Amino acid sequence: MCIFSVNLIKKMAQSVVEVMEDAKGKVPENLLANGVDLKSFVTHFEWDMAKYPAKQPLVSVVDTLAKQLAQIETDLKSRTAAYNTLKTNLENLEKKSMGNLFTRTLSDIVSKEDFVLGSEYLVTLLVIVPKSSYAQWQKTYESLSDMVVPRSTKLIAEDNEGGLFTVTLFRKVIEDFKTKAKENKFTVREFYYDEKEIKREREEMSRLLSDKKQQYQTSCVALKKGSSTFPDHKVKVTPLGNPDRPAAGQTDRERESEGEGEGPLLRWLKVNFSEAFIAWIHIKALRVFVESVLRYGLPVNFQAVLLQPHKKSSTKRLREVLNSVFRHLDQVAAASILDASVEIPGLQLSTQDYFPYVYFHIDLSLLD
Repeated sequence: MCIFSVNLIKKMAQSVVEVMEDAKGKVPENLLANGVDLKSFVTHFEWDMAKYPAKQPLVSVVDTLAKQLAQIETDLKSRTAAYNTLKTNLENLEKKSMGNLFTRTLSDIVSKEDFVLGSEYLVTLLVIVPKSSYAQWQKTYESLSDMVVPRSTKLIAEDNEGGLFTVTLFRKVIEDFKTKAKENKFTVREFYYDEKEIKREREEMSRLLSDKKQQYQTSCVALKKGSSTFPDHKVKVTPLGNPDRPAAGQTDRERESEGEGEGPLLRWLKVNFSEAFIAWIHIKALRVFVESVLRYGLPVNFQAVLLQPHKKSSTKRLREVLNSVFRHLDQVAAASILDASVEIPGLQLSTQDYFPYVYFHIDLSLLD
């Protein structure tokens, strides 16, 4: 159960890291036990008589600890699964806003004013033109097909490779225009302006961003006027000609927050990390007691202490001192430390894990 406990605690610590992805430097101050840092809790540990009455049989105390940790693990799985689903949905939407003009969504680049809408005969297409071919496009787009509206092209955005131009023409010549455009290395993007769909996509992105943020921090979030609803992009795409339209390369996370507090997931993780850690240290204390009774018998006549070398390099020296002081408690074990060929009857563990004194390791490096 001890291994299960530390694995659970490490999972919870890692979950805190994931939820606090924008504030990882503050993670340690959120990993507390009973309101204090882990080292302080361990060095000032006292058995919690209210939670785990000492008068109860050991099996009952162990059962209480096991059930508590099992419930925390069950809740952790369900909560992290919901959070990961939220992250996945958000990442899938964010991927649409990454890449160049050939692959990314255009809904945060274009505006209603860029299109001829509601016409029975006319339609506006979006064409990607290589930067080296801007002049060629301006000279030839009107003659690529019949029924192209003169002077209807406009550069509305560009990235490192090319620009996104509009062109208006009659619906009946769409296919012919596409063919001629392809022959001239101009690419027509399949895009039709649907205001309702664009609004729905933007609202979904804003909702997911808000939901994810609130798992870490409850705040009043307001997007700045004119800001994009998409996150930082790997390729900067700059809209042109409309000062009110946001640049697709700008961050959509330009937010103003009023009042900050912990979100539900972070709050749950902090509370239950503390509970799990406290339970783990109680299990360590139980193991020390039980092992000492089994090793040295009754009546109880032993003292449990915490030892922490100032340097990692001092561990070997500390072992030598302890072995010298306590070798009389178990001569065979003491000898086995000096001579690996010495076998300890009935011991299935490696002799490296066995000492003439009862020893258990407490690793507080939960984020390593």
